[in-house]
Amino acid sequence: MGFEAVQGDITDADSLHGALDGAETIVHLVGIIEENAKSTFESVHVQGTRNLVNESVSSGVKRIFYQSALGADIQSPFAYLKTKAEAEKIVVSSDIPYTIFKPSLIVGKGDGFTERMRKLISAGPVVPVPGSGLARFQPLYIRDWLECFRLALIHGVSGNRIYEFGGPEQLTYNEILKEIMDVLEIKKPVIHVPMGVVRLSLPFMGAVRSVASALGREIPPVTDELLSLLGMDNVCDKDSIRKHFGFTPSRFKEALREFLQVSP
Repeated sequence: MGFEAVQGDITDADSLHGALDGAETIVHLVGIIEENAKSTFESVHVQGTRNLVNESVSSGVKRIFYQSALGADIQSPFAYLKTKAEAEKIVVSSDIPYTIFKPSLIVGKGDGFTERMRKLISAGPVVPVPGSGLARFQPLYIRDWLECFRLALIHGVSGNRIYEFGGPEQLTYNEILKEIMDVLEIKKPVIHVPMGVVRLSLPFMGAVRSVASALGREIPPVTDELLSLLGMDNVCDKDSIRKHFGFTPSRFKEALREFLQVSP
């Protein structure tokens, strides 16, 4: 069974013309967690989704699968969550049958979150934690997310569904950090830095990242919005995947042992 690769940019409506011809199901996974000069939450999540949905309607697409985020809310003060919710609204109002996933933290080889934490752990003699580290998350292994996705595509052809789900454990940032350090077999002092101090140091941290990069050391970028999101609970029913999809997902440390390795 072959495939055809088609390139396009969802922020550029013209580039999508004809790209979806003959497609029955659209899987919309495009999203960003950090903005830059070319890609903003508004341009990617909102306008990009609008462009893709409009082209889907024109091409006669029969179903849309959209990856949103747990906590997405039109009233959210955070642009990431607000624009994800706006994208959901565009999908729901399209009159095309839809499935929307709203997962908590997805982890796997090369994922942004665990890679960011691994680099932070490896960057210096101590490991800084912004704030109390008590915000809770439900890490979900990408393999389990893919199984949910497969089951939704197979069994959810009719009807419109929105799923909120996460892994089987609600872990604080501190607990996630400890489990990553345990799997990496790294022992270092952990220091908690008040959020206000971290925010005041953001401009300085940008300069430090540039110097570290020149020396061959990577320090992950930190933004004000990312700090706020790290301080918020992002959890739902711990049994949500079993209830919706009929299986129990991997625990966080089990997943880490499969994909996390120390960088050479």
